[in-house]
Amino acid sequence: MRQSALFTKTRREAPKDEVAKNAQLLIRAGYIHKEMAGAYSFLPLGLRTLDKIVGIIREEMDAIGGQEVHMTALQDRKNWEATGRWSDEAVDNWFKTKLKNGNEVGLGFTHEEPLTALMRDHIRSFRDLPASIYQFQTKFRNEERAKSGILRGREFLMKDLYSFNADPKAHEAFYERAKQAYVKIFERVGLGDRTFVTFASGGSFSKYSHEFQTLTDAGEDTIYVDPKKKIAVNKEVLNDEVLKDLGVERSDLKEEKAVEVGNIFSLGTRFSDALGLQFKDAEGKSRPVIMGSYGIGPSRVMGTIAEVMADDKGLVWPESVAPFGIHLVALYDEAGTVKKAADDLYEKLTKNGTEVLYDDRECSAGEKFSDSDLIGIPMRYVLSEKTLKAASIEKKDRRTGKVEMIGL
Repeated sequence: MRQSALFTKTRREAPKDEVAKNAQLLIRAGYIHKEMAGAYSFLPLGLRTLDKIVGIIREEMDAIGGQEVHMTALQDRKNWEATGRWSDEAVDNWFKTKLKNGNEVGLGFTHEEPLTALMRDHIRSFRDLPASIYQFQTKFRNEERAKSGILRGREFLMKDLYSFNADPKAHEAFYERAKQAYVKIFERVGLGDRTFVTFASGGSFSKYSHEFQTLTDAGEDTIYVDPKKKIAVNKEVLNDEVLKDLGVERSDLKEEKAVEVGNIFSLGTRFSDALGLQFKDAEGKSRPVIMGSYGIGPSRVMGTIAEVMADDKGLVWPESVAPFGIHLVALYDEAGTVKKAADDLYEKLTKNGTEVLYDDRECSAGEKFSDSDLIGIPMRYVLSEKTLKAASIEKKDRRTGKVEMIGL
């Protein structure tokens, strides 16, 4: 991408109505646009980063046997009435609307009900199990407050996977594989060193669920971390029994603020019982399917990376999710020799498959460097009259600030 053709522009100042650091930086750098409180559009740079995160998650879900679908956002009330989750008293963040025929529908905030209903057409025998189905879907939650940028939105992207197994043992085996896949995902997106498997309430079907909490002062959750064992406990479930279960000492735990970037939990037969999802076992007896649910918010992950990795100059993206691998900055001379050399280098790099944002704009070196720092691409190549005379290019690592000269 030539930066002169990029329709988005950087901004010196953050929007006055935006208090979240992640949103301030992402808006200033031209990654997102705020439509209204809790709703953001993803612009070219932002969509490239979001797609990189989605790609990593997709690879890890496929690796554990997940099959991808795309379901509707519109929700049929009868499925939700069957599970007792349609009324506003049961779920207080529904977005609902009426069709022209008067029927009421909802906008999905999760998809246990519709997928369970769908699977009645595909699971009849023990031979149809196990199954694990996932999607990337826009979700809608009527949050009372939307104040944390893309960390907590009213409209946001979610990856939700649901597992279907014949017995508890098979479910537990898949659950553990999913947990390890999540650990790998957060390592790959650059959050592994500060994201902890966090023990939380398991509801009615298991003793614990597991959250994936990333340490940040912008987080709304309080967790207690054992850095040596790389585990944490949500404040809501911290007690002597939990400490004993996990084999940790209260004195080894450090209180931290964190943002929940993912969660996994067992559903038991809650939804299969309510919606009639059963299979016949080897003896021909009908039994309810055992389910699990596994969620990650790719847009929230993106906001978390922006929140925790930025410095005082701007965004700092890990290579794995950066919109481009290289930011090529050309400082033109009057003779046009730098422009010709930079154009040639850009063409060669892109032909080799390297993702390059080429700053070919006619503006000052200071403006180019400031924008480059704000945009946060991991590696900056600077080509100038001085470097060209030495048949070299200045290479700067955005994260470490290390500068070296390399031959063209």
